[in-house]
Amino acid sequence: MSIPQAGGGPIESFGQLAELLESGCKPADQWRIGTEHEKFGWLTDSRRPLPYAGERSISEIFSRLEARFGWQPVREGEHTIGLTRDGANISLEPGGQFELSGAPLASVRETVAELDTHFAEVAAVTEGMGVRFMGIGAAPEWSHEDMPVMPKGRYRLMTDYMGRVGTHGTQMMYRTSTVQVNLDYGSEADMVKKLRAGLALQPVATALFASSPFFDGRENGHKSWRSRIWRGLDDSRTGMLPFAFEDGMGFQRYVDWVLDVPMYFVYRDGRYIDALGQSFRDFLKGELPALPGEKPTLSDWADHLTTVFPEARVKKYIEMRGADCGDRAHLAALPAFWTGIMYDDAALDAAWDLVRGFDAATREGLRVAASVDALQGEANGVKLADLAHAALSLAHAGLAGRGLGEEAYLAPLVDHVKTGRVQADRWLELYHGDWGRSLAPICEAASY
Repeated sequence: MSIPQAGGGPIESFGQLAELLESGCKPADQWRIGTEHEKFGWLTDSRRPLPYAGERSISEIFSRLEARFGWQPVREGEHTIGLTRDGANISLEPGGQFELSGAPLASVRETVAELDTHFAEVAAVTEGMGVRFMGIGAAPEWSHEDMPVMPKGRYRLMTDYMGRVGTHGTQMMYRTSTVQVNLDYGSEADMVKKLRAGLALQPVATALFASSPFFDGRENGHKSWRSRIWRGLDDSRTGMLPFAFEDGMGFQRYVDWVLDVPMYFVYRDGRYIDALGQSFRDFLKGELPALPGEKPTLSDWADHLTTVFPEARVKKYIEMRGADCGDRAHLAALPAFWTGIMYDDAALDAAWDLVRGFDAATREGLRVAASVDALQGEANGVKLADLAHAALSLAHAGLAGRGLGEEAYLAPLVDHVKTGRVQADRWLELYHGDWGRSLAPICEAASY
């Protein structure tokens, strides 16, 4: 999840809220690709989650990365809760999921190189520690009680609130991992087209990247349990955004939706102030109970934008959020897939043509079907296998048009479409076959 936002002065007019999003508009030659992924650390002698503190811990890895590779610490109180270097960040999810938020880069090839550098550096500093990292959409064996709790005030507030507004919120926080890509837009109209195509095709990404068929030490009946969790988290801030497909959609309409999402916190002087369930609209009027008489800054607004979790999210760029984490090849395939579709005009127009006829029920039905059955899913006569084949063809054409050879990164997705089998199917086959219905081998098998 996001680190505190910075750099925004007082909000003096309502129009500044949409202007913050509009300020993300860039000409196409300045569009960049930012890839983020999370992974679970585990101890090889016990298969337990990697703790925050101790000789073999996240804090020790942070210290070694800082000393050896020039990463700079991000602190909250006395704790290092992240690292930063050259536009990239390493941060922590609530249960210790180790996240690389990559720098905005010009090509998929560059983001893959960044990924490989990250893996090499982590491997170098963990040599001899008995620590590994696995890429999978949900922790297959660990219970909620097993998970370490990261020393971040934001997460303490969210943990309590999640238990009151949904059934799966703490599962999302502590026991899921994702890979996502952040992409630019050129104008308000371009943002709308990309957001609509991205939302409607997000079930395809969920299906192609599904890798979480186990939870609490057993099968869960879904190919992507991570996706299922998001449907039971908090309806006020998640989902497929039906309003985005209505006439009049633009920056202001998105702002209006975010303003109606209850707040989590306000960040002041290095600490998180509890504003759970309060209204940003009241904050704009100086009537926030948590800070009576005080009005927000643009940094507060940027923070609030990070507390909504739709399947595709708008900030000063668009986040594609529907995929489970997976192996290294899939971490490269996700930015390739979306870059091919979103950064080529012909591919984007064709992608929108694929889905423009879907109604809200079909889009939501595909979201559910993808989490349950991956490429075998369908809704209202739309088969995810067919939709994935068409979308992948567009991604391939869009990447080929860039002339950088990046279409090679789509290889695992091409195989999925050809066979109908995704990562989750492979895990299930091993579980019922070679592993003899034991999950003991999965940490090692899923590790980088």
